[in-house]
Amino acid sequence: MSRIRERGWVRSMITGDPLGVRVVCFPHSGGSGITFGQWSAAVPPGVSLMAVQYPGRGDRFGEPPVDDVAAMAGCVAAELLRLPPGDHILFGHSLGALVAYETALLLRDAGEEPLALCVSAALPPGRMNNRSIHLAPDDEFWTTLCALGGIEPAIAENAELRDLLLPVIRSDLRAHATYRPRPGARSLSCPVRCYHGEGDPLVEQAQLAGWAGVTSGGFTETARPGGHFHVTADVAELVVDVLSQGRK
Repeated sequence: MSRIRERGWVRSMITGDPLGVRVVCFPHSGGSGITFGQWSAAVPPGVSLMAVQYPGRGDRFGEPPVDDVAAMAGCVAAELLRLPPGDHILFGHSLGALVAYETALLLRDAGEEPLALCVSAALPPGRMNNRSIHLAPDDEFWTTLCALGGIEPAIAENAELRDLLLPVIRSDLRAHATYRPRPGARSLSCPVRCYHGEGDPLVEQAQLAGWAGVTSGGFTETARPGGHFHVTADVAELVVDVLSQGRK
């Protein structure tokens, strides 16, 4: 745990009212904060847009990746709690949904439960289907990742970039595969909103109702076009919907 940085996990994409609403976005396996760069133009004045930057990518490329969801959440929560008091809406995509959920629990335990938890393209905690995907040989592993549509063709065909990215993505998927929700965790009381990308091959929509069990504050679900990476489709509509969760 000593290798995990205590600072540098949260990036400000748009600085709004420091005492106002902060939308904090958690990327998918292999993703970085820039995944949510398109959101900047859709966020209204006064709202802060923040994105989590995991080690091993972007400006943290030289740091070893962290393969533990709870450890990731602990670092993010610690940084958010150092900010001036404010209202948070957490949005997590795929692996990020689990990190966001664990972060929400930690914020709640510190007396700063978020306004809402928004989870995207992720099965409920502890229900990952393919827990061995990160163990596949390089070629098979890379082909599977590219088929999901989250890797640009120019990167997919670049062997050097592939070799740089594979260890980071494996680490993230190992974190996802080995994650287990903490036993006896008290339910959140904030609303939980679940987003499903239509045709997502990794997430069975029928299982998403299980997210209702993490909160007593109400659960809603919606489907969007775009498959597993629907967060890059109709961004303005998605941002409006996310922000609306904090007003209920």
